[in-house]
Amino acid sequence: MLFSSRGRRSRGRARPAVAAAFLTACALTATACGSADAGDAKGATTAVTDATGATVKVPAAPERVVVLSELDLDSALALGVKPVGLTAGRGQQGAPEYLAAQAKGIPLVGAVTGPDLEKVVRARPDVILAGQLADKQVLGRLRKVAPTVLTTDATKDWKKSLRLTGKVLGRTAQADKVIAGYDEKVAALKKDLGPEAGAGVSVARYSAKGTAVMQQGVFISDVLKDLGFKRPGIQNQKGAGHSTPISDENLEQIDGDWLFIGTLSSTGPDAGLLGKLAGKPAYRQLNAVRDRHATVIDGSKWTSLGGPEAAVSVLDDIRKAMVR
Repeated sequence: MLFSSRGRRSRGRARPAVAAAFLTACALTATACGSADAGDAKGATTAVTDATGATVKVPAAPERVVVLSELDLDSALALGVKPVGLTAGRGQQGAPEYLAAQAKGIPLVGAVTGPDLEKVVRARPDVILAGQLADKQVLGRLRKVAPTVLTTDATKDWKKSLRLTGKVLGRTAQADKVIAGYDEKVAALKKDLGPEAGAGVSVARYSAKGTAVMQQGVFISDVLKDLGFKRPGIQNQKGAGHSTPISDENLEQIDGDWLFIGTLSSTGPDAGLLGKLAGKPAYRQLNAVRDRHATVIDGSKWTSLGGPEAAVSVLDDIRKAMVR
């Protein structure tokens, strides 16, 4: 085998139809589409500073939470809160595969490109976690539904986002506990890596478009940095986007002592892709592949926005692959 099997907007201006649907939904849902201070009518409120520096007044103990990014879903679940609405993950029909069981039954209120405002209203949220949503028109409408908090800044630091989410959900202590638990697992894994400590670790994903490598400034690179791993070639540099395409002629750029590679989904268009990849001569020549240090991973966990649940699960994947 060439791989081990362990570890596996276009948002322009809001269209009139969208605005009409939003107004219709507001008319249908008496408890929504009030003001961002709607929590006052339900009880105590608290002020939080969101990822953009804006002050948002939220309910002191939110009961109905809608999440609009993978990181928000991951954070909420890690804090013991099951949202009442979520948007689909990158390349997914619903929640990311690694969260599918925990997110079972949560209604879909949008896609990775953005929320469906009518569905958000029907979810009757008392707070909305909006990730990095940048569309001001959509944000304005969301804020008329419920207090809306942007949880993720330009660093995409999952720990920072989790701490903010903890404040919004009234679970600050739980957020600190989750991070402390992760840090303990990191320390234990670093100790157990033995001769593999400080190894060169490469992470890539594969799709019908080809291979792409994960550079600095994304979730998985932060986890690998916590573990003290080296990164080969351009993976030491900050990428221009989420991932950087690599041609077959330059596949040595994804080589390393260890290679973790996966697709965003094990079903649908991505099904069977890694089998085809394993048959390419360019991949067979990689040192990590020849040394049987290439491991198939779940791209919805490793190469997306991540979060505390993803981070701990990634540590488990690395332990299974690299600790002898």
